[in-house]
Amino acid sequence: MKLKLIYPKWNKLPGQTTFNLPPHGPVVFAAALPDYVDVVFTDENVQVIDFDEACDLVAISMMLSTQVKRGWAIADEYRKRGIKVIFGGIATMLHAEETITHADSVFLGEAETRMEQVIDDWKKGELKQVYNFMLKHPPIESIGPARRDLYQKDLYNHKGVQMVDLFHASRGCRFSCYPCAVSYLGGRSFRPRPMDKVLEELATIDNNRLFVVDNSLAQDKEWEKELFKEMIPIKKKWISHTIDDDPKILELAAQAGAWYVYQAVYDTSDYIKERVKRYHDYGIGVEGTILLGLDSQTEDDIKRLIDFLLEIKLDLAEFTVMTPFPHTKAWDDISRQGRIVDHDWDHFNAGQVVFTPKHISAERLQELYDYAWKTFYKDESQEEKMFHLLSAVTSREIEDGTYRPRNRRLIHKSFGKDIG
Repeated sequence: MKLKLIYPKWNKLPGQTTFNLPPHGPVVFAAALPDYVDVVFTDENVQVIDFDEACDLVAISMMLSTQVKRGWAIADEYRKRGIKVIFGGIATMLHAEETITHADSVFLGEAETRMEQVIDDWKKGELKQVYNFMLKHPPIESIGPARRDLYQKDLYNHKGVQMVDLFHASRGCRFSCYPCAVSYLGGRSFRPRPMDKVLEELATIDNNRLFVVDNSLAQDKEWEKELFKEMIPIKKKWISHTIDDDPKILELAAQAGAWYVYQAVYDTSDYIKERVKRYHDYGIGVEGTILLGLDSQTEDDIKRLIDFLLEIKLDLAEFTVMTPFPHTKAWDDISRQGRIVDHDWDHFNAGQVVFTPKHISAERLQELYDYAWKTFYKDESQEEKMFHLLSAVTSREIEDGTYRPRNRRLIHKSFGKDIG
């Protein structure tokens, strides 16, 4: 049988550097399918869907709330043509009740060890409307290498620079942060993959640069140490979410190829200032993730926070507007208070204000969001700051013999500089 796997497009935020990473969820799902299923993959962010291409079943994988309306439209078109459609992915789990009205089936939860039964049901004409496995996770050792062979890799570059490959070493998160749905989606238990499985998958990735997409690496210090020790001889260079603020772990992370990390900056404390400095002391860059519009923030607080970011010398900053996504504590609180004023899922992109803030107007918060981007990148653009990080990682690759020459002429033309 032939299954067509689709990742719907979404509109990027204006004013930000636009690039497309190879999506992780669809190729992880594809790895869970039975071997006899012939999979073709379309990432609509870089490709055009051929609705006339013959297929037996369509699977639509959605990660973001801003993808759901497009995903529904794609499903409606296929169903008009008599082809059954099944949905899965993070956004499907967040918007399951609405998605069911556009689907023959929705799959909720993690796919490993479950897809043989789903495909058998489809073959018998008994596809269930809902497969809900959210409360029962598959054995963590059942996660195999993602189907990266489905990517058209040349589509994932930005001005001559190959984008990172995505990879995960664990699932679940023991934290439950206010605006985050991870505890709903993956549970409150930290579930590390067996180290031999992690190394097996890393060996299949030919890209020297990775994005380790685990919700947080700062969940178990002994596991972190083991992971980084095992990664040292592989000589990959990688980006991740937060790692533990521990000298031994930072040293191992640097040896293992930590390129830069995403670090939430939520206040102007000395702790944050020193934490960023420690990353830098170990040669690890920092991209601050800055959430604007929390109930604790006034306009003055936001302006002080932006000034603070420049003071602590972040390598990059990504500003987002507080967004109450379904199945988060933020959604529960703000919805209960009647403060959600926009229910268009296209606008739930972390760049548009969809609720009434506590201390300022929605209009003023939107202006402050734009002000934050412009102020932080006033003296040096986002691409120029990214150039410095590229230069640093290129130097390290040259030192350890893993550097792969990129298209220097194109990079020089695009950035006005040459990264090596």
